[in-house]
Amino acid sequence: MGRRASGELVASGELVASGELVASGELVASDELAGPERRVRGCCSGGAARWIAALLGALAVAVCACSNTADAPRSARAPAPDGAALGAAEPGLVPAAPTPAVTAAATAPPEPAPWPRARPPRVETDWCIAGVDALDEETCYVLPDAPTRTLLLYLHGIVPPGKESEQKTNVETVVSRAARRAGVAALIPRGKVGLAPKGYASWRGWPTGERAYEEHAAALVATFVEKRRKLEEITGVSFSRVYVAGSSSGAYFAAALALRGGIDADGFGAMSGGGGHATPQLATLAPRPFYIGFGAHDTVGGSARALAGVLRGAGWPVRVAEHPFGHGAKEVYLDEAFAFWREHEAR
Repeated sequence: MGRRASGELVASGELVASGELVASGELVASDELAGPERRVRGCCSGGAARWIAALLGALAVAVCACSNTADAPRSARAPAPDGAALGAAEPGLVPAAPTPAVTAAATAPPEPAPWPRARPPRVETDWCIAGVDALDEETCYVLPDAPTRTLLLYLHGIVPPGKESEQKTNVETVVSRAARRAGVAALIPRGKVGLAPKGYASWRGWPTGERAYEEHAAALVATFVEKRRKLEEITGVSFSRVYVAGSSSGAYFAAALALRGGIDADGFGAMSGGGGHATPQLATLAPRPFYIGFGAHDTVGGSARALAGVLRGAGWPVRVAEHPFGHGAKEVYLDEAFAFWREHEAR
């Protein structure tokens, strides 16, 4: 069978360059191919000529197919079907792990609670010096920069009446500096008129004798408890440790409270004063650390050392410190007292 360029098969079996296969076995290039006429005629037998013609035709088809393949444009990657994940990995590729989302709420530190939580209305009083806050007309308080659950109740020595006095300024300055340095809160209540020694009738002091103690101690302690509660409302914390200390007249009252169990405290201090004797209550009390400090140029050294002996006899831990001072409140006494009390906090 023959085939024309138009696709028509002919019986002659001849292939012409235009696409015809000729039964005579000749390949005609004539005007369909470039160059002069090229004919293959009668060079071979009829069967050989047909074989050569078939071979040449097959080669022509193969060349055409290769040309079409090379010229074909590369197919674009098929789009992902609807619903497929954006950036899905191709077969054989490992997808990258997704970056976890980090929210601001998970990384932002919590807001610290305000310190103090609130402040009471401004109180007009001649008791508290500048730099020391007034809790009420009779009480000053001191707060450190950071929140604390430790409270110092400090009892001053006798102070004269009037808005200004050296004694008041000294004791409030000493307590405020030492308390802030130690990181504790402090209450400085004012004593009562009529409780100072003879000759100081208008001065304020504390009950130091047996009779005065019996008459006034319980009521004074009740006011201390109420002032502590008010300070806890201001700060928003409940004090878990309370220390009671005082200087001069306040030191004698602090010692009397400790010896009689008149106040619940975690430790005591007597500076430039203190004395007393064993009481019926002392043997029943849980021992508390007791700091005693006084000046070498003061007259209270004998009674202070006697107090240390009474307390040690009852099993109380005591530290006695003597410094080259005269009478009155000193920062070093409180610094040493805080350190001594804290030694016993972990025990």
